Amino acid sequence: MPNQTGLPHQVAPLGSFTVNRMGYGAMQLAGPHVFGPPRDRDEAIAVLREAVAGGVNHIDTSDYYGPFVVNEIIREALDPYPADLVLVTKVGALRGDDGSWKPAFSKKQLTRAIHDNLRRLGREAIDVVNLRSMFSQMGPAEGSLDEPLAVLADLQKEGVIRHIGLSNVTAKQVADGRRITDIVCVQNQYNLVYRDDDALIDSLAADGIAYVPFFPLGGFSPIQSDRLSQVAADLGATPMQVALAWLLQRAPNILLIPGTSSRAHLRENMAAAHLTLPPEAIAQLEALG
Repeated sequence: MPNQTGLPHQVAPLGSFTVNRMGYGAMQLAGPHVFGPPRDRDEAIAVLREAVAGGVNHIDTSDYYGPFVVNEIIREALDPYPADLVLVTKVGALRGDDGSWKPAFSKKQLTRAIHDNLRRLGREAIDVVNLRSMFSQMGPAEGSLDEPLAVLADLQKEGVIRHIGLSNVTAKQVADGRRITDIVCVQNQYNLVYRDDDALIDSLAADGIAYVPFFPLGGFSPIQSDRLSQVAADLGATPMQVALAWLLQRAPNILLIPGTSSRAHLRENMAAAHLTLPPEAIAQLEALG
């Protein structure tokens, strides 16, 4: 297993920022099903501090994780924030009292969401705000995002948002969105076995736009494959490290945000940034898609 500490010098642009390609996704710092407080708040704080100390300078979050819980933990753990830390949040959804996910696209809802994120994170402006499409709970679905994007563009002009991205979107929605405002990143589901966005990733790379895969390890159903396990064993790594390393080698515009509420798992994830897959391993993994 790779055991180097810190992160190698693998960086990429995220809007006007330059970030390490191995970042951290904070969703798992909430309770079960991303709802309520974590089982171990002290460990959640320790995970965030160790991630930043190890070189992570790109953290993905949202005020609807918990809701509210994760942003409060981030502020407790990291404020005052390192000068190079880029915080990315998402808007476009609300949580019901039963933990359900509900669309929240109105001007009033989006404006409140931005200011709620600012207040709980303790920031004067949010580095990147991703508009989460909610036309389907199952994945990207067509529908116009023009009105909510126009709201975010106006808030950007006010100075409370620095950059705008999109999440859970189709290629058409990306193209339409770029006619309204600059889009600096797209955050969609993508991993070793789920590759619907292959063409989109390549087109974004050509334009210098970051692609941030969520569920890079399979999400609530982790990737399992005998072939993946064999490649990992041959390389002296874990299957999840190989899956993350494959993403880093897939395209230069991919930024990773694997999440965990465990320091041991965090170290495993971060070590994947030191793993280089040889051509024969990549050839075996390509067949999984």
